[in-house]
Amino acid sequence: MKKIDNLDFFRVDTKTLAQNLIGKWIYTCIGGVEVCAQICETEAYLGIEDSACHSYQNKRTARTEPMWQDGGTIYVYLCYGLHYLFNIVSKNVGEPEAVLIRGVVGAEGPARATKLLNITKELNGQKIVGNPLIYLLDDGEKYSYTTAPRVGIDYAKPKDKNAKLRYILIKNTKKCEKNAKKH
Repeated sequence: MKKIDNLDFFRVDTKTLAQNLIGKWIYTCIGGVEVCAQICETEAYLGIEDSACHSYQNKRTARTEPMWQDGGTIYVYLCYGLHYLFNIVSKNVGEPEAVLIRGVVGAEGPARATKLLNITKELNGQKIVGNPLIYLLDDGEKYSYTTAPRVGIDYAKPKDKNAKLRYILIKNTKKCEKNAKKH
């Protein structure tokens, strides 16, 4: 597997990034615990025009500040005061869009995925490229996915609520290598 170490991978249209992340692997080494899991579900959040997005209507707050940074910035926030959710910012500085990592193989659901990967608020605002605690790996395979409406956004306008911006892995044929850290 090859480490994704170029920020240009993230400086793309948010839908494209959400699709491209399907089948990629997240490696974390947090608190001395190594975990590697394959991304099986993502959701795209399309910025100031998307009523489901935290930056909707140019809402720039301390919480959403990482979304306004360059593609490849990590955006972690606390959901319902209980669970951290992990996002990767797309596009460029000043274009507040991001992809929620909604699930990894073995931990479906964004809270379960973040918990499995030991991701906490400490990663918020950091870059995923060049980060010793977390990075992405590409196994070179092309994976198929299906689309569906995003979930958990009942507050959003109908057009945003019903948009098929959730991407779900169809087939998983590989397992993470134990020595992913060496790649």
